[in-house]
Amino acid sequence: MLHDDCPPNWGPGSPFVVLMHGLGGCHGSAYLQRIAQKLTTFGVRTFRLDHRGAGAGAKLSKHPYHAGRSEDVREAFQAASQLCPGSLGALAGFSLSGNMLLKMLGENGRMGYSPEYLACAVAVNPPIDLGLCSEALRRSDNQFYDRYFTKMLVPQVRERIETFDDAPKPADGWAPQTLRDFDETYTALVSGFESLQDYYDRSSGGQFVESIETPTFILTGRDDPLIPASSFEQLPSVPSVSVHIAEHGGHLGYFAGRTSDPDRRWMDWRVIDWLAQHLRFSRSQR
Repeated sequence: MLHDDCPPNWGPGSPFVVLMHGLGGCHGSAYLQRIAQKLTTFGVRTFRLDHRGAGAGAKLSKHPYHAGRSEDVREAFQAASQLCPGSLGALAGFSLSGNMLLKMLGENGRMGYSPEYLACAVAVNPPIDLGLCSEALRRSDNQFYDRYFTKMLVPQVRERIETFDDAPKPADGWAPQTLRDFDETYTALVSGFESLQDYYDRSSGGQFVESIETPTFILTGRDDPLIPASSFEQLPSVPSVSVHIAEHGGHLGYFAGRTSDPDRRWMDWRVIDWLAQHLRFSRSQR
């Protein structure tokens, strides 16, 4: 489901951006709403995506979204592009969507496919090594996040089963206690992977970075509790990909002190700066 935020002054040929939420989020996630509102003031049309089963996408798909569903990212951009003929567009993925985005971009590069109107992309705090991120979640100081994600995802599975008679079902007595358990006993199996390790191996976005040809900005924080910075330090140097590891910012935080930015949401403005550079709009334009 795409939510269309179209500025009153937007017209054919003006830029557009597809914004994509992280695990457990939706089109109403605060960071998506903030960035969409800011882009709208600059005359940029935005589409906030609800992944399968999320937000307004609930009860519309019998299969779940996951870290490897790059085909959904590709189709979302194509749908937005069709609504904006002749316009330059961009993709911005946050957390899990950032991984999906990098995978899609790398696949495009490997296939020699370059969407005509895709000008650039941004991935913020993407879990590019799913195995490493899974290990990080198991730390004692991350157990809150682990339980939170799991308790949020399990009801979505039950709702999917109630909605679709042919929805894939977990085993009897299914009661995962961690995100790793959830992925091993549900996500990997119902999404066509041979095992949890197969899911991690095939879906981790880091392996696709070297094939990315679209100008791409990756932003992460060294103090992100969920996604180890070491996974970004091991990435190959690619001319089209710019990686910035901020010393602070946590996971989608980046609340700064007083800077030249209009407010203290440092992440928002770094995303907007990259988009403005490639979509040819100005932050001063109102």
